[in-house]
Amino acid sequence: MTKLAFEPFIPWWGLIACVALAVVLTVPFVLARRRTAIWRALGFAALLIALANPRLVIENREKLRDTAVLVVDRTGSQTIAERPRQTNAARAEMQKRLAAVEGVDLRVVEVEDGGKDDGTRLFRALSSAIGDLPRERIAGVVAITDGIVHDVPGDPTTLGFGGPFHALITGHPGERDRRIELVEAPRFGLVNKDVIIKARVLDPGFSDAVPVTVSVDGQRISSSQAKPGDVLSIPVPVSHAGRIVVEIDAAPAADELTLRNNKAVVTLEGVRERLRVLLVSGAPHAGERVWRNLLKSDPSVDLVHFTILRPPEKSDGTPINELALIAFPQKELFEEKLHDFDLVIFDRFTNNITLPQRYFGNIADYVRSGGALLISAGPEFIGRGGLWNTQLEPVLPAIPDGRIIETPYRAHVGIEGQRHPVTRNLPNWDSKENPWGEWLRAVGARVRDGHVVLDGPDQTALLDLARVGEGRVGLFLTDQLWLWPRGYEGGGPYVDLLRRLSHWLMKEPELDEEALRATADGHDVLVERQTLGDSLGPVEITAPSGASSTLSLAKAEEGLWKGSFVAEEEGLYRLKQGDQTTLVSAGAADSKEFQNVISDTERLRPIADATGGSVRRIATNATGDIHLPSVVRVTHSSPASGVDFIGLRGSDSYVVTGLSIWPLFLGFAGLFLLGPMLALGWLFEARGFADRKRAA
Repeated sequence: MTKLAFEPFIPWWGLIACVALAVVLTVPFVLARRRTAIWRALGFAALLIALANPRLVIENREKLRDTAVLVVDRTGSQTIAERPRQTNAARAEMQKRLAAVEGVDLRVVEVEDGGKDDGTRLFRALSSAIGDLPRERIAGVVAITDGIVHDVPGDPTTLGFGGPFHALITGHPGERDRRIELVEAPRFGLVNKDVIIKARVLDPGFSDAVPVTVSVDGQRISSSQAKPGDVLSIPVPVSHAGRIVVEIDAAPAADELTLRNNKAVVTLEGVRERLRVLLVSGAPHAGERVWRNLLKSDPSVDLVHFTILRPPEKSDGTPINELALIAFPQKELFEEKLHDFDLVIFDRFTNNITLPQRYFGNIADYVRSGGALLISAGPEFIGRGGLWNTQLEPVLPAIPDGRIIETPYRAHVGIEGQRHPVTRNLPNWDSKENPWGEWLRAVGARVRDGHVVLDGPDQTALLDLARVGEGRVGLFLTDQLWLWPRGYEGGGPYVDLLRRLSHWLMKEPELDEEALRATADGHDVLVERQTLGDSLGPVEITAPSGASSTLSLAKAEEGLWKGSFVAEEEGLYRLKQGDQTTLVSAGAADSKEFQNVISDTERLRPIADATGGSVRRIATNATGDIHLPSVVRVTHSSPASGVDFIGLRGSDSYVVTGLSIWPLFLGFAGLFLLGPMLALGWLFEARGFADRKRAA
């Protein structure tokens, strides 16, 4: 390219001043119509041109190539129905056509799921891919997608490119998809109360009632009919503390795109509002305060505590109503309101006609129906008034053998105790440097049920835990626990032990001795199996699609086995190992990617219109072959799309590879022009002066 340039010898303001002076000196002669005016003007002009120093500049330019960007949506909704085939075919063909455009390079961007519940972030991926390219050299963007994009910018000027945006939409017109939408889903619920989950069925274009079923922890609890769009209030009973998985499932429709979003999963935590504990102490003793202090220190516990101050052997015939400070409400506690308590504790209790036998029968029934009973036994346990000699005997995991062992010893955690969550990894349980403090007494007993998690002298059972019907029983065969909080011989972890014990009795899921648990972090699923067994078989995994696989767990420590897997699908997985089952929701429970999977041609249209691009479906004929628009290069004044074409706009960008500069008014060329003009001007001025002199 050739152009004229100036490099004045004096500043531009000085050159302008010279021009003004030349005009002042020339105009009078022009107005007087002197013959010398033209030569004077030409002389000044030549002088001014010489001062401006004109140069001829010749540039050697090399045109820069522009870039076309092909964006391919590979997110979850693009895996539905025929979309993968359409996407692959369109990608291959458009890559070929874009690469064939002269002067244009091609850059391909694959948009993958980000692993978080943020939907399709197509423009974020595009922005990251073109960040190193000049805005003006992006000839255009072609996106192959189903149109379900969740980060469409509101302002097209923030796109980062100036070329047209074209969208090729997969899918077909008239698609149908039925789905469940959660309207209100609580994250917590009070145990033994219902929570209300609100949901609705969405089925665009259809109004027939849809069967909806609700399951809790894999067990169906209800079914109903719901019309699309109507909000359905679903009562869900919170039967236990800990994690509860609720599934809401809408019946499939004919020819719908996917069943993935026919199911909604809600994971909530069951929490106890207040724990009501009944503590009955048979007689005042040093360990009584341990139980009371522990239970009173927990603000979530309502404690009802009674102590029998006058043992029966001191009976002297004085009426009870004259002895008791407060009348003992036997009937109210053990008949009318027994089932209101979450835990009943008998601490060194002996029954010497204090309570009628039917009350102990009530307590046994309370345990069988789901209640929790803890007995802390001392020497009174083996006597005639011991609890084993009442209607409570059938639910006791051990009965006394008549021995009272009085010798210093340290509680020992056996193999069952090492595997049981109540006693596993108690602080310093196997420490040689800082062992547990000694106890001084134990009650001999014959174990007939449950699991012994603490042993005493000569492997005497100290703590026996058993399940009875729907309830649980804990039997402490010593009354020496109080020595630990007193720090005797170094003490021991009494707070950890008693809290774990009481929580196990009240069915805290994390302390179950046999349990299968799974937790998901995105698509990474951690599986844990708590067991008292010696060996473990593989875990059977059922994916949301019904595909089955197995997972072998490795022993992490005594009683605890672990493993993990990557969930290839989003949704609810069912895990089974032996007689234990669990559910886990991998990915997003209500993923944006699958909330609405009907392909959309309107969501991207504002961006296409603002950039001069287009949005069109990928045409598919009866045989399944696709038809795509041709790709052409267009000018800035031409439309960038038509009925059967999409356009790319070039930027006309270039880089200068060479430069030649030729002075035009210096040296001999300047003298050749300037000298004659000044000489002619002087000559005509001299003749004019001579003529005027003769005339005078």
